Amino acid sequence: MTVSLLGSLALLTGTAYADALGSGEEGGQQSDESTSHESDNDGISAGIERITYTTSGGSEESNSPLTSTTEWTPPACYYAPVYTPTEMEAYQEGILSRFHTPPWPPEDVQSIRESHEARFGEDGEFPNYNIDQEGEGLFWMVVRNDDYPLAEQLVCDYRIFWVEFGDPPPDDPNVVDTDTLAELAWEHTRVPETEVSVSPEVDQVVGVPTWVWLDEAAFEPVTVRAELPDYGIWAETTATPATLTLDPGTEDADLHPGDGSCSISADGTIGEPYSEGRGDETPPCGLTYLRATPDAEEYELEATLTWEITWTDYQGNTGSLPDGAFSTTVDLNVEEIQAIVQ
Repeated sequence: MTVSLLGSLALLTGTAYADALGSGEEGGQQSDESTSHESDNDGISAGIERITYTTSGGSEESNSPLTSTTEWTPPACYYAPVYTPTEMEAYQEGILSRFHTPPWPPEDVQSIRESHEARFGEDGEFPNYNIDQEGEGLFWMVVRNDDYPLAEQLVCDYRIFWVEFGDPPPDDPNVVDTDTLAELAWEHTRVPETEVSVSPEVDQVVGVPTWVWLDEAAFEPVTVRAELPDYGIWAETTATPATLTLDPGTEDADLHPGDGSCSISADGTIGEPYSEGRGDETPPCGLTYLRATPDAEEYELEATLTWEITWTDYQGNTGSLPDGAFSTTVDLNVEEIQAIVQ
């Protein structure tokens, strides 16, 4: 059969193949400079993805990933530049060295070597791994994100492209373009945890408003650029805090405003800190508990900060992506103060 090297390997026993191939691959989460993913269970993808990620804005506490507010998710697989010719040679030769003894059947080993020769032999599609073009381009391959179900990762077939620097990427719907780069920048966006301030700071009181606010200094816009530096292609996203939504943890509470959605003000703040003498006022962001917490229990106030995501690219195109959110909870004890009538 005439198929690509790793395409033919994917037809072998999944577990045994993964054991043989996976032991030598780099894996883990995406980093700021490059990305590498472990092989899939069928061992199809591997390598170092040459997408760089640069973050600006935010704060030192900006290390929490966002969750999409819709069912949208960043791509589970795509084609991106992975190997130089020298790296491709080392990678492929390493694979070949693992498939020349049992348990691999002789006919499979022969098929693998024939496929390899058709791809990288002297008369193959990429003669001698394109070593004579070192520094002029990169091999593009499928990259799969192991955080996703395997079925979603396998939407992209195993393919190899050679793309010279300055040339446009191959025409394929799953090839990295600026839309994909924007989605990957969204995935790399990190924000501060949503740590809200409340007043009173200790126990809340039935019928007395609880004030809620955010420290505006910790919640500045965060920009992430995802770039293919060798090809001059980039897109960047900007995440801007927009709305703080409160869930009191009980139906026995009134929200302020009534829908529990506190918008960011013109000066970048959400809510206002409580100050002495304002106990009878309705806070611009907060809630009023109507019933005390049961004995030995607390209400779990959930505060969710929504970030609006916009993007632009190297050609001046712009757009938006689904909002992201980060939630935190605060345990509150609510007491009921009895008035004594004399």
